[in-house]
Amino acid sequence: MKADKYAVTGEKKIDIRKLPTNSKKDGADKDETIAKYEANKAEIALLQDKFYADGREGLIIVLQALDASGKDSAVKNVFSGINPQGVKIHSYKAPTSEELAHDYLWRIHQNIPRRGEIAVFNRSHYEDLITVQVENIKPFYHMSDRIIGKDDKTFFKERYEQVNNFEEYLYQNGYKVVKIFLHVSKEEQTKQLLERIELPEKNWKFRADDMKVRDKFDAYVDCFNEVINKTSSKNSPWYVLPGDQRWYTRYLITEIILDALKSAKSEYPPLPEVDKERMDECREILKADLAETEPEEAPKKKSKKK
Repeated sequence: MKADKYAVTGEKKIDIRKLPTNSKKDGADKDETIAKYEANKAEIALLQDKFYADGREGLIIVLQALDASGKDSAVKNVFSGINPQGVKIHSYKAPTSEELAHDYLWRIHQNIPRRGEIAVFNRSHYEDLITVQVENIKPFYHMSDRIIGKDDKTFFKERYEQVNNFEEYLYQNGYKVVKIFLHVSKEEQTKQLLERIELPEKNWKFRADDMKVRDKFDAYVDCFNEVINKTSSKNSPWYVLPGDQRWYTRYLITEIILDALKSAKSEYPPLPEVDKERMDECREILKADLAETEPEEAPKKKSKKK
């Protein structure tokens, strides 16, 4: 698979700050890549139909990134053309008061799909590892001192363990969790934020608070680096994809999804014997019904010879 080089499986520590944010090292041709991307989407649609019918495994795709990294557009473009009956998209915002009254995995577990379905998490439980650390939210939790009284290192070490156990639990119950980080440069993020100001059709995306988050760009990248290293595993890997060129990022995402669907080895379920035995009988009944409802073909008029 073309995206294998971007996989982080926990076997060795990586430094995402040294990883590429564009396709230059891969020497990708834009036109060829877009053609492969479209072919991949068509193949995904076929495999997803079989995956849905088979119903023995589920797939959870986690998308994480800094602001203005293209998560929304990736979801919109990559998953267009796939049967919506078998795909659920969940976008996680700041927790509501109801969600904050529960454990942080509560809102995630409610959206675990049925086996046979694909769930796409636009942001996820990883906000409770990343944003909570960078923005120092822990002291404001309405929780007992035995929890928030712990030092930060101990507190987040436990959260890493909880997330790893949660994802392994899902894997052992028929789900594959694939986590994708869209790795953009600060320059690209700046361009995207500027577009939100300069293009009227993108004004609705702009928030003045985006600038505060941008000022913490390096802190967020450092935190993502730690979190990815602490929560990568063979069964639930991270993929750190170059995010500056969206045509290339989307192509790599389709490669990852294709690999995940193929690894499920889905098959269309066999027809029950009782239904198989009645197929011929039912076929004749249906054909007879059609014959009664179809209008008779008008007789052809013989042409007069002159």
